[in-house]
Amino acid sequence: MERRIRRLGIAFVALFSTLFAQVAYVQVVAADRIANQPGNAARQMRAEYQTKRGPILASDGVTVLAQSVLAPPGSVYVYERRYPEGELYGQLTGYYSRLYERSGLEEAMNPYLSGSAPELASANLTDLLLGAPKKGGAIVTTIVPAVQQAARTALGSNKGAVVAIDPRTGDILAMYSNPGFDPTALSVGSTTQMERAWTKLNADPDKPLLSKAFQELYLPGSTFKLVTASAAFQHGYTPGTLVPNPHVLDLPMTADDLHNFGDEYCMGGAKRVPVLEAFTDSCNVPFGQIGLDLGPQALAAQAQAYGFCPTFPPVQETCTAPTIPFVLPIQNGRFPDPSYFVDRTPAIAYSAVGLDNDLMNPLQLALIAATIGDGGTMMAPRLVREVRDPQGRVVKTFDPQAWGHPISTGTAEAMRQMMVNVVLHGTGYAAFLPNVVVAGKTGTATNGPDVPPNAWFTAFAPAGPQQTPRVVVAVIVLDGGDLGNEATGGRVAAPIAKDVILAALAAGV
Repeated sequence: MERRIRRLGIAFVALFSTLFAQVAYVQVVAADRIANQPGNAARQMRAEYQTKRGPILASDGVTVLAQSVLAPPGSVYVYERRYPEGELYGQLTGYYSRLYERSGLEEAMNPYLSGSAPELASANLTDLLLGAPKKGGAIVTTIVPAVQQAARTALGSNKGAVVAIDPRTGDILAMYSNPGFDPTALSVGSTTQMERAWTKLNADPDKPLLSKAFQELYLPGSTFKLVTASAAFQHGYTPGTLVPNPHVLDLPMTADDLHNFGDEYCMGGAKRVPVLEAFTDSCNVPFGQIGLDLGPQALAAQAQAYGFCPTFPPVQETCTAPTIPFVLPIQNGRFPDPSYFVDRTPAIAYSAVGLDNDLMNPLQLALIAATIGDGGTMMAPRLVREVRDPQGRVVKTFDPQAWGHPISTGTAEAMRQMMVNVVLHGTGYAAFLPNVVVAGKTGTATNGPDVPPNAWFTAFAPAGPQQTPRVVVAVIVLDGGDLGNEATGGRVAAPIAKDVILAALAAGV
């Protein structure tokens, strides 16, 4: 009798092992091959909508950014995708649409959300054996709702973007771009309604489907002086180094001159000024000269160390250098390859002040400031912290990762001191906080003829000696925002950054 029971047990073990292996093979090993067979696309999409897709959550694990709910009676689909906060998180979650497939986190994390990832095989097998419907895993992001909301409120009706990062981990605390879009319009409703929404979004010249925070590129203006000053300090300069300070910089090989903002005198027209003072007042002429003295090799090397891709303008080639990793498709900054400056020596001076063919976005700028705040280490930006199975168990984590060390600790400290001076005594005073030391840098970038400038600002806090910064913010306001042609980074973007810093510190970041 015992032998029969033992044989029966062995048979059951073999049966369940075979069943588990078959399920694993179909759902993991052969899933892509089966899904890509001709004629399977429509069936696959309908099958996907029979699965309760996992939610996308904020860092608190409670606030819902995206979720699946039961479809209305009579629908051929069991579930439909909803986005409770609308456009607030739309460019991060992306859309999940039966007509237009997926974008954003819905695409990047699809294996987990759909339940097809190997980490969820065990939970799926349990559901299968119990006859329960298949469920996807939950994605927990790094977004802090209070900071994201503060970014939207502070930006207001201005076109532009705000990024907030924890420099210690690279966690994205907020990433908001205006205008945005509500993904629900592409996931719920009739086919005609979705097509109309799609057509309208794609016809909008402001491109709401693209995030201005990390998917588009702009001239950085004087915020690029963070890169130029970093290169200078890496090559022996100090905040006290004196540099030439004529009213205008007579550029070699051309009749052009480089002027300070508003054609002003820097530091009252002193013949030589310390790097610290030129940085504090954001003077173009001294920094143009620094660029000429350093040369294109040093500037390009520093830009690439910060994650910029080398290109040969005006073509913005796909970057072949190591790029900053991110869970979503990202546009890394661009800086001309040194070969571009051959026979273009004046362009070096313009590039040194962010006005030639340098390009970046708020995420790139935030990472530069975060590197300075973190003592020279650049953390890769992290948007997803973990994956949970339908029972709430953590099945995968995404740990913080250091991407590189673009500058030395000594350079980082010198940069911190200069950025603090910008807020205390210079162009960034609008970001001053009475009880928190803030370090910042302004930028105002030309935006084409007869178009108001783009206004930039980045800052981190707390930034006092021996303090560990907890939040970095980068802001761009397009076309001068509410001030139009009168806009500067200090007047338009700095107050926005200050509000977001306050929200992050209040949230206990």
